[in-house]
Amino acid sequence: MRTLTSLLGNSQKLDGGAMFGNAPRAMWSQWLAPDEAHRVPLACRCLLVREEDGRRILLEAGIGAFFAPELKARYGVVEDGHVLLDNLAAAGCSHEDIDVVILSHLHFDHVGGLLSAWDGSPARLLFPKAQFVVSRSAWQRAKEPHARDRASFIPELITLLENSGRLVLTDGETPACLPADYRFHLSDGHTPGMLLTEIPLEDGPVVYAADLIPGAPWVHVPITMGYDRFPEQLTDEKRQLLEGLLARQGRLFFTHDPQYAMAWVNRDAKGRFHAADHMPRLTALAR
Repeated sequence: MRTLTSLLGNSQKLDGGAMFGNAPRAMWSQWLAPDEAHRVPLACRCLLVREEDGRRILLEAGIGAFFAPELKARYGVVEDGHVLLDNLAAAGCSHEDIDVVILSHLHFDHVGGLLSAWDGSPARLLFPKAQFVVSRSAWQRAKEPHARDRASFIPELITLLENSGRLVLTDGETPACLPADYRFHLSDGHTPGMLLTEIPLEDGPVVYAADLIPGAPWVHVPITMGYDRFPEQLTDEKRQLLEGLLARQGRLFFTHDPQYAMAWVNRDAKGRFHAADHMPRLTALAR
């Protein structure tokens, strides 16, 4: 039986204007209340999938605790320790037990948890037996970033992944290290080659929405982030995904929503999409 469990990693506080790029403060401050520095609370949530054959698959690793103190403060990382490792332990496993890590893309808030916590020494790659799945175009972007997003990547992590011998690149096909019924949606609006993993369950599919739809407020199609590479393309990709999930009674898994792990997709009488029946915690089962 396939089991899905939501795991929190280290949390962040980032500028609300950046997170809701095209929405005015009067609107976004009703969705997430800013602090005195205009920052809003954000989760870095991961999804642990236990497969019937014993495989443990982790979707993303969050921001982790790899930053040195001055960068930790700059990027609003809240906790000192490696929260994902603690929550893996609470779920009955460790990073050493994970067979596959699926990385939607390689921005540091989605992959920093692959590294050991900062202690002044060179960073170490955790998850010693895991294969790391990422799209070929996302990998190329990380190796040759644009000036606009260069600071979003961790050069030493790219080297460690490349040297691990366990990097699996995909152009959208499901690699052999994953169950055959997993499906990827490719998205380029936020960053090139972002992988959105779809996992089938008995009562409808779950899509790990990554930064296409980072939380419930962003389900509203026009809302984008200041970090998005092509906002208009992103809104088109978002609408296509939402229409498909609505037709198939699917759900979204949110990586950055500070309150909710997952929600069904709904559409109101005016045709606007929104998140429905939010789930703060998640343990879902499939065949």
